[in-house]
Amino acid sequence: MVRVPEHERLVLDNGATVILLPRREVPLLACQVLLRGGSVVDPPAAPGVASLVAALLEKGAGERDAYAFAEAVEGAGGSFGAVAGPEAIALRSQFLARDQGLMLELLADTLREPRLEAEEFEHLRARQIEFIKAVKDSEPAELIDAYGRALLFAGHPYAQPVHGSEASLGRIAHAHVLDYYRTNFGADRLILVLAGDLDIHRAEHDVRAAFADWPNAAVRTTLGVPPSQAGRRVLLIDAPEAAQTHFWIGAPGVDRRYAHRAALDLVNTLFGGRFTSLLNAELRIKSGLSYGARSGFVRGSVAGEFAIRSFVETAKTARAIHMALQALERLRRDGVSAEMLASARAYTLGQYALGLETAADWAAALADIEFFGLGTSYIDEYPARLAEVDPQAARRVIDEAFPTSEQVTLVVIGDAARIGGQLGEFGPVINMRLTDPEFAPPI
Repeated sequence: MVRVPEHERLVLDNGATVILLPRREVPLLACQVLLRGGSVVDPPAAPGVASLVAALLEKGAGERDAYAFAEAVEGAGGSFGAVAGPEAIALRSQFLARDQGLMLELLADTLREPRLEAEEFEHLRARQIEFIKAVKDSEPAELIDAYGRALLFAGHPYAQPVHGSEASLGRIAHAHVLDYYRTNFGADRLILVLAGDLDIHRAEHDVRAAFADWPNAAVRTTLGVPPSQAGRRVLLIDAPEAAQTHFWIGAPGVDRRYAHRAALDLVNTLFGGRFTSLLNAELRIKSGLSYGARSGFVRGSVAGEFAIRSFVETAKTARAIHMALQALERLRRDGVSAEMLASARAYTLGQYALGLETAADWAAALADIEFFGLGTSYIDEYPARLAEVDPQAARRVIDEAFPTSEQVTLVVIGDAARIGGQLGEFGPVINMRLTDPEFAPPI
């Protein structure tokens, strides 16, 4: 039975939320920080600022320059990293329990006194631009989500690429980074979880000393619901002479607080969440068209996307897309049986327990449920909710959360000269080149 361990939750007078969870199996202390904001509060014309801010947090803070900061972490045998997501900047850290004071000192300096130096900014921005170019040359499928979201959520912050595009990164100045920090960093945005071999009273004292007088962020933000779409659309991204086609089939999904999460997880496991799924069986096991096909939901504060992803030989592009859409229609037509649900339930429960074993796992999980206001029942009651899912409950989420084949957006990366003529049957085609410096198609 997986249950949230005993822990203490504090809300400081300035709005900072702190969660302390003792787990003394090993002498390690894990920290997970979420700072509300992320890429959804990037300037609309310059997505990528939050990602650069996150990267700069590791490049010196307080009295330590980048070298001294890295030396302090490595010298203690610890780890420290920051990354931007759509709705938050996350910091993850792990140290020996004896170095709790050092970990909190580094964390407080990082959040309250980051150096954000211009020279480091220029280096990181240039490196990110070159990284995107390199991925386009070697693994363009790694970017297909960015293309998909740019089209699916056009006009909404979810459309913005978290790490920016070549063009948007080129528009970002050092002043954007400084303005993002001044506007979006503050105590009321902070969720801090410490889990591991800790003394709660000492940890509470140290956290209060570090953050109790931190002012709030300059602004409050709200995230609207993404716009709905009508009809099927196709975005073709030309990768000349590509031997394979990568495709993404997406539609608006559900948010993180969706009430029927357990049924949703089981149905998606059966449709595209494991090797023996309906989708993978059609595209890989039976037909041999692809080495793999999968589906999943991205669920944020508001509805993110449901997406199918796969790749095939160029000549088989249209056939594979047809089969994926037919699999989706088969799910909506036939639903799933009690026997199928029993199999998915056993699989899901086994995977669930494996994700909540270490102190770092629990730090991340508690930060997540705090961020979305889910409560500990989100974890404690999940196995029981899985046990309650029957074919009728599955049918409800299929109807509510899974799109019809006519409600999807298609993104295809491949050789346009060979596949362009095949794609018109799926809907109006918008054309881009892989070398274009933006992920969003021209309006």
